[in-house]
Amino acid sequence: MEARHLRYAVALAEHEHFGRAAGALGIAQPPLSKQIADLEREVGARLFDRTRQGVFPTAAGEAFLARARRALDEIAAATVDAGRAARGETGRLRLGFIASALLDPLPGVLSRFGRERPDVRLELHEMATSRSSSALVAGELDVALTLGPPRGAGAEHLVSVPAGRDHVIAVVSTAHPYAGQQSVSADQLRRQPLIVSAGEDEPAVVAGLRALLGADSSALGGATVARDVHTIIGLAASGVGVGLGPSRMRAVPRPGVRFCEVTPRTPLPDLVLSFAARDLSPVLRAFLDTVRKNCPDVGAALDDRLRPRT
Repeated sequence: MEARHLRYAVALAEHEHFGRAAGALGIAQPPLSKQIADLEREVGARLFDRTRQGVFPTAAGEAFLARARRALDEIAAATVDAGRAARGETGRLRLGFIASALLDPLPGVLSRFGRERPDVRLELHEMATSRSSSALVAGELDVALTLGPPRGAGAEHLVSVPAGRDHVIAVVSTAHPYAGQQSVSADQLRRQPLIVSAGEDEPAVVAGLRALLGADSSALGGATVARDVHTIIGLAASGVGVGLGPSRMRAVPRPGVRFCEVTPRTPLPDLVLSFAARDLSPVLRAFLDTVRKNCPDVGAALDDRLRPRT
């Protein structure tokens, strides 16, 4: 029994006439009559009464047609669902990100992706760079935003493109002596209690701070360790010390703090978008298309990186 047999039986029941049903189906009447007869033999019961007034379902036919209609509806729904999945309109996307990516560019990307793909299930995981890198390599994530490219075994198989550049800035409470300054120097920072990211979570950031302050700096050695940029800003606002973090911290609307440039200017590792090229599912492709729309520079880097090499 095939789906066409179900369609033939439903059409015959609707039109109550072999000729009209055949015309609606776009086939000749004799093949339709034969297919219905074959179906009745396979079912083992007469499904239609042939009368002078028309062709009408028997009791067995009514029972068969009820399930046939449901089966055809399921087949139609399956076709629609398959098409939507192939276009990346349904499914799951697992995204790992560092907290500062929520300042830029994630808000615009996630907002647009949610509007355009409302039926995609987003699984969002805030993770330090070290953790999301290993999760991406292990296949636990589909895409990640990290500070610097993922490193370690398996990272060479990932596609990574820059998604934003940054440098170190300082944040202090409005009551701090540095609050009125446009910039603070490395010498000034060495004399202050500092608030920094955890070295095991963001080693590239801590490496940059060591280059700025000196590897044996007592200020860095005794610094308060914060989990993310929001905590750095919050602790600075509380007067705990001078927070050091990425310049995108300026996007956080927090009363009671001031931001200062740090001299000499100390670049931080790029914010990097990474994914496994072998796992370019329709949903991941749709997400990357949204990134292209919202972040043209990142899109250009993606296109260049994914372009077949000759």
